[in-house]
Amino acid sequence: MSEKIIGITVKKKENFSEWFTQVVTKAGLADQRYNVQGFIVHMPWAMRIIREIYRLFEQELERTGHEPVLFPLVIPEENFEKEKEHVEGFKPEVFWVTEAGDDKLERRLALRPTSETAFYQMYALWITSWRDLPLKLYQSVSVYRYEKTTRPFIRGREFLWIEAHDAFATHRQALRQVREDMENSRKVIWEQLGIPFLFLKRPPWDKFKGAEDTYAADTLMPDGRVLQISSTHDLGQRFAKAFGITFMDKNGKERYVWQTCYGPGVWRILAALVAIHGDDKGLVLPFRVAPVQVVIIPIYYDEEEKKLVMRKCRRFYLKLKRRNIRVLVDTRDKTPGWKFNDWELKGVPIRLEIGRREVEQGFVTIFRRDLKKREKVPDDEVVDRIYELAEEILDNLKNRAKKFFEENIVSASSKKELVKAIKEGKIVKISFCGREECAEDMREATNGAKVRGTSLDFEEGDYGKCVWCGQPARYLVYVAKAY
Repeated sequence: MSEKIIGITVKKKENFSEWFTQVVTKAGLADQRYNVQGFIVHMPWAMRIIREIYRLFEQELERTGHEPVLFPLVIPEENFEKEKEHVEGFKPEVFWVTEAGDDKLERRLALRPTSETAFYQMYALWITSWRDLPLKLYQSVSVYRYEKTTRPFIRGREFLWIEAHDAFATHRQALRQVREDMENSRKVIWEQLGIPFLFLKRPPWDKFKGAEDTYAADTLMPDGRVLQISSTHDLGQRFAKAFGITFMDKNGKERYVWQTCYGPGVWRILAALVAIHGDDKGLVLPFRVAPVQVVIIPIYYDEEEKKLVMRKCRRFYLKLKRRNIRVLVDTRDKTPGWKFNDWELKGVPIRLEIGRREVEQGFVTIFRRDLKKREKVPDDEVVDRIYELAEEILDNLKNRAKKFFEENIVSASSKKELVKAIKEGKIVKISFCGREECAEDMREATNGAKVRGTSLDFEEGDYGKCVWCGQPARYLVYVAKAY
């Protein structure tokens, strides 16, 4: 009797929400049965993908002059109180530590919801001279926020990210850092992972609390909602003045530093990776971040065949291992068909199928997960073909994702067109007056569509009439529903 793996039972296009939940669970990314709401158990398959995403970002950050640090998880309440807008924005989401053992603490300690107020107390001690600048540090950590609605890898009470905190002598240098952050996001999120996004300057009412300006990367999920997957903030001198971060310039004059902070959302990038590239059979992973890049499936029907087949499987395993390819031979006591389905559910990019025929005729059957296609490759060409496929698979994933993304960005020239496009799950570009009241009215009337912002190089001007209210339009903005 053949064994059956319990795979995905719904189609991605028909019920994305249930599809996403099933993939997260059945592909072994997370277990949601931990008995505290909003906190999940990150399973090995997810953590190995996350570890690779971290490596990609950390390489780029260190290449551009950042150094790694690790700050304490707890932040004293008085640190939050120093920047008024920041504390008002984050206090409703803070988890507070008030007791230790049987003792009441003299002061409340926050579990970091973000780390500006931890870093900048120390920056005031470390920065004294222009010679100390720029200071560019980052940490790869969990953060904690009391979210009311939670969903694995999209919104949680504990989630994973990277935060970089930079200080400069001039505002011009800080703004250059914003561009650098955008480029780092592009190199990792788009070039390595194949996730397309818009990098937008948020409207003033939707910026990070305590920032002068916020810039963020929005991708589009299959259900028509955008997901913010990274952000960078021009903090100006607000935190410098709140924490007393000053330096002596070359002329002997004391000045406040200019600051930026950058947050690639590692958790949400994984969510986008699952949602955008996945199909009705499960995950489809880019070669670069797959925990297992190549799986070898031996196919035999008796002990004599097993010896022949396993010898060839081991040979290819060692050959690929020497090339630093993450390879595994599946020797589980399951049928080949069961193993095929299992590894397709987990999104392994390349599968080598080796049976008696492959041994006797000197070839390997290669299956590529993205196209679900097989090809026969001579033994001496297999390694080169794997390297070629790694690039071909990424290119294919990028092309598919880009096509979906671009097809779902539209323009609207009337309120009716905007409402229709939002209902269809589009990102909509419109002429806009720039008023928060208008944006709020739009949000209420469309059941949640928000002004996401303008493109990075956008210049304010005359853009006719606001699509929503009819007043003079000074901006071209993108509107969408979001998580």
